Amino acid sequence: MQPIGQRFLTIYAGVLTVVFAATVLSGFALAPRKLSLDELDVHRINVREPDGTLRLVISDAATEPGIIIKGKEYPHPSRKAAGMIFYNDEGTENGGLIFGGEKDKDGTKESHGHLSFDAYEQDQTMALDSHQEKDGRYTKLQFNDYPDYSILDEIQLMDSIKSLPSDQQQTRMKAFFAEHGGPTKRMALGRDTDGSVQLAMDDLQGHPRIVMKVAKDGSPSLQMLDANGKVTGELVPKP
Repeated sequence: MQPIGQRFLTIYAGVLTVVFAATVLSGFALAPRKLSLDELDVHRINVREPDGTLRLVISDAATEPGIIIKGKEYPHPSRKAAGMIFYNDEGTENGGLIFGGEKDKDGTKESHGHLSFDAYEQDQTMALDSHQEKDGRYTKLQFNDYPDYSILDEIQLMDSIKSLPSDQQQTRMKAFFAEHGGPTKRMALGRDTDGSVQLAMDDLQGHPRIVMKVAKDGSPSLQMLDANGKVTGELVPKP
């Protein structure tokens, strides 16, 4: 038989253990579903539906995702910026907002911002861009048409030819777009690096058909073109 003091300590320890466990479990059960903070430092936030489907990623450049299609991630060929990437109901990239910029060692300034909206399993049907580069700056709002095939077909092709010389890669890509179709610019409104501004509207094949322009010196013009790029009508100021 244990001494009374030892038995008391054993019972006391057991009671404390039960109380501690109950307190922890009740704490988890009653934990608030909303969290209020004054400040939060993170590298990446993933917003998901209750079933786990990814809907939004907010990240720095170091942790930004690649191209995600139906929950599966593929390497992105060029994107490396902080921002927000949105996903549709199936967990496929559906548009994004990114920003970046820096001054190089030689003093060259670079800045960029980009907002885009994607077609279903395709690329940007509408994009707003603002860039500052060594050669100047430009701002552009552009509308594009895309074929109905999934961009996954293009991603898989690029992965299969990545070890080929660049000229062979370009040949294979040109053949792919010739067979499947590619992006077609339909309208662009923007400021060019030379200081001019213009509105260009293209046909279904991407041929410029109407171009309204104000040159850097302020002179305006309006051109109408045929499918071969020949000017068929033009309005310019009288001399």
